[in-house]
Amino acid sequence: MGKMAWQPEENGLRQILQLLKESQSPDTATQRNVQQKLEELNKYPDFNNYLIFVLTKLTTEDDPTRSLSGLILKNNVRAHFEKFPPEVTNFIKQECLNSIGDPSPLIRATIGILVTTIVAKGELRNWTELLPSLCSSLDSDDYNVCEGAFGALQKICEDTAEDLDNDSTRPLNILIPKFLQFFKHNSPKIRSHAIACVNQFIISRTQALMVHIDGFIENLFFLATDEDTEVRKNVCRALVMLVEVRMDRLIPHINSIIEYMMLRTQDDDDSVALEACEFWLSLAEQPICKDVLASHIERLVPVLVKGMKYSEIDIILLKGDVEEDEMVPDKESDIKPRFHKSRTHSQKHQDGEEDGELSDDGFDDDDSLSDWNLRKCSAAALDVLANVFREEILPILLPILKETLFHNDWDIKESGILVLGAIAEGCMNGMIPHLPELIPYLISRLSDKKALVRSITCWTLSRYAHWVVGQPHELYLKPLMTELLKRVLDSNKRVQEAACSAFATLEEEACTELVPYLGFILETLVYAFNKYQHKNLLILYDAIGTLADSVGHHLNKPDYVNMLMPPLIQKWNVLKDEDKDLFPLLECLSSVATALQSGFLPYCEPVYRRCVSLVEQTLNQNFMSMSHPDRYEPPDKDFMIVALDLLSGLAEGLEQHIEALVANSNILKLLFQCMQDPMPEVRQSSFALLGDLTKACFQHVKPCIGDFMPILGSNLNPEFISVCNNATWAIGEISIKMIATEMQPYVTLVLAPLIDIINRPNTPKTLLENTAITIGRLGLVCPQEVAPSLQQFIRQWCTSLRNIRDNEEKDSAFRGVCHMINVNPGGVVQDFIFFCDAVASWSQPKADLKDMFYKILHGFKNQVGEENWTKFSDQFPQPLRERLAVHYAV
Repeated sequence: MGKMAWQPEENGLRQILQLLKESQSPDTATQRNVQQKLEELNKYPDFNNYLIFVLTKLTTEDDPTRSLSGLILKNNVRAHFEKFPPEVTNFIKQECLNSIGDPSPLIRATIGILVTTIVAKGELRNWTELLPSLCSSLDSDDYNVCEGAFGALQKICEDTAEDLDNDSTRPLNILIPKFLQFFKHNSPKIRSHAIACVNQFIISRTQALMVHIDGFIENLFFLATDEDTEVRKNVCRALVMLVEVRMDRLIPHINSIIEYMMLRTQDDDDSVALEACEFWLSLAEQPICKDVLASHIERLVPVLVKGMKYSEIDIILLKGDVEEDEMVPDKESDIKPRFHKSRTHSQKHQDGEEDGELSDDGFDDDDSLSDWNLRKCSAAALDVLANVFREEILPILLPILKETLFHNDWDIKESGILVLGAIAEGCMNGMIPHLPELIPYLISRLSDKKALVRSITCWTLSRYAHWVVGQPHELYLKPLMTELLKRVLDSNKRVQEAACSAFATLEEEACTELVPYLGFILETLVYAFNKYQHKNLLILYDAIGTLADSVGHHLNKPDYVNMLMPPLIQKWNVLKDEDKDLFPLLECLSSVATALQSGFLPYCEPVYRRCVSLVEQTLNQNFMSMSHPDRYEPPDKDFMIVALDLLSGLAEGLEQHIEALVANSNILKLLFQCMQDPMPEVRQSSFALLGDLTKACFQHVKPCIGDFMPILGSNLNPEFISVCNNATWAIGEISIKMIATEMQPYVTLVLAPLIDIINRPNTPKTLLENTAITIGRLGLVCPQEVAPSLQQFIRQWCTSLRNIRDNEEKDSAFRGVCHMINVNPGGVVQDFIFFCDAVASWSQPKADLKDMFYKILHGFKNQVGEENWTKFSDQFPQPLRERLAVHYAV
């Protein structure tokens, strides 16, 4: 007789059922108790057999209890699968396959989840019968078996598409054609599974799908008129991805696809409409967009505008009828985690643009909704299409705007204001003639009686801030600022938030133009401190930080300091070290310290100490959790990153005044550890601080240089752009504080990687500029060591520094290059025209630097002779020839 299959014991089964019942109780003490018992039961090898038994065999229990048993088993698989005895593993696998067609949809779905969890553990190789078994179940006449198998396959395709594609048995060559056969199945649920399975392989351009791509597209068209919501959603999803991956195959049918997608964008089911609306976002990224959409755009624009109106359900969820809620505390769940933007050292450019300023398009204006919805997607689509068609869509839009902006129904008026904001970027030139009447109208809508109209108006006005700032202040900037600051103190929280964000944008655009109004602005922002609930306080910090960044040292007036600092310090004192609200507050203080400079001195000591302490606590906690992972949680390293960044702000603002604080702390020992942290953001902020401390009080950094330089050298890896950028900058700052003999030992360590970086294709502008400056500075201190390599970098060096404004860094770098040219003039001969161009990029070099340029230019001219020089300088563009003739008489 064969060996008996595993059977549960009565007693064990009773215990487990009891546990499953208890775990459905809402009481937290009971829940804790259950967790504890689960831990204990996990010590018995066949505990998991009981769980699968309840899931697949125990039909006397209700479905939720059986499903729960399966979900506990899934968690065990995720946590301890490697430790399961082989007979348990085999029993679970066998049971899953035997019960894949359970009559209950909930149980089938739970088994599907269990199967994909086992597969995700790398078990595709060790479960050879899984795919053949599921595949043959698809052909079963029993709907439950077919649906259960398809459900499991869909989850496997979603979770492990890549493994399926890489598997040596090439299962997809069988599966994908198989899935395609089911697109015409008579059950909508099965059709939907089939498309969803195939959809997982579009973006990765899986070969097994690409060979059937025409059949796939043909089948999608066949399903275009399907009645079922899920099927339509999956068809739309497929077409959206195909735009990105196989536009070539869609082109022959593109007109009917566009017609279809316009219809679906107006689908009665919002979730289908949302999937379809994504199509316009994908299409806008394709170079061919304008050609294929030109004949449809006139009909598409009104469809998108219609989608931008709040739906009934939105208004209910947004409590659109609640006008005053400023006294209502925020739910913690409403507060989204913030993203901290770590410090990066960058250059100001000739045109005054700072690098990498990405404006956020603000379609996330109402967080409490599920974050992405038809309204936002429609607005984003109109935004990108306005960028494709530019002014050409205005003739379609202007009549719509006239009708919506002045409509009696507030929700239609609100959508018109959103339209106006969405097209601001793409249609700006065409909008300019209309702005003198539109901006005052929008400013008047800031006092609309509907809070949702006031909040969207804040956003739309911020999209036109650039134009407003460029006009005479009396006309628009002053009234806008006055009204926007009133909205910062609105009695509605959503309006406060929108006004604060809009004001931050205005600050970035206006910069020092705001200086005359500083008193008035600060009064408002400080007043808001006592008014705001939790979530908006965090946005207020950002508006204050941005103000400090925008007006700089103009903030350092005793009146302003006395208004601004007490509330900030008061918040600083009440927040505990483990409170994440410290992040935005520290960022804000960092900007304020940098702007106030000496004005921050009275506040700097407690701030400095706490930052050092935050770094130290994080490092200690990290050490504990590395040594005893079972007993100590790993720390949230953001505390350390934000603290390092505030220390940088202090060092930059206080300069030499920070010396005493550094002297009485162990910051350099801590910095040595931070610079070696595995997390790139920690290293990035460490190197920024190292550079700032080098500038502020090098006497304390100098004893550590022997330890620091090898670490800096090993971080010149452009894969981590910001880490590499800050390490490069710090090396440059250190080198100009050293003398030749001190710096020589380190040149070989860093020069080769720096030359690699400057010659790499696609290196970001900021990194190129900092690399060039650091190479120049190394050459300034150690010309003998760097000059022999001149030819390897001089051309890239010149082109990367020609666009940055005159400043100290540029000055020291150019001096370095002049020294190197004197040591190795041959190294620059082939690229001399680039050097001439870089020299001409200076507007006012210091006299002695100008003299160096003069000598090199004339030395070269004398070397080649008058005739050759004329031939050479005839290749120069006209403006370059003129500049050199005027300034250097060549």
